[in-house]
Amino acid sequence: MPTIDLTEPIFAETIENNDIVILDFWAEWCGPCKAYGPVYERVSEKYPDVVFGKIDTEDQQQLAGMFGIRSIPTTIVFKEGIGVFMQPGALPEQALEDLVEKIKEIDMDEVRAEMAEKEGNES
Repeated sequence: MPTIDLTEPIFAETIENNDIVILDFWAEWCGPCKAYGPVYERVSEKYPDVVFGKIDTEDQQQLAGMFGIRSIPTTIVFKEGIGVFMQPGALPEQALEDLVEKIKEIDMDEVRAEMAEKEGNES
């Protein structure tokens, strides 16, 4: 599946209605972003069951602010609507592929249980 440009109006719907969503926060003026873009595109074509979204931090400043993006590119991953990964910096192609495979293996019932336990401990 080719990458999609995500904007605020369709952001929540995209996260909620897809099992795995990988986001690339980038900007036109960013050299490392330009190098990461083709890598991100190639990997997106290998995983048609995963949504690869690109968010232009200049155009979508509110989304970038919502995630506290301080450096770009930054990769963020959601699985079943829950943020499970965030890392600034361009990932090498093999690392991005490995990340997709690891995300697919995450047991989200365990993640939800851990979140509930943490929430209970904070109360």
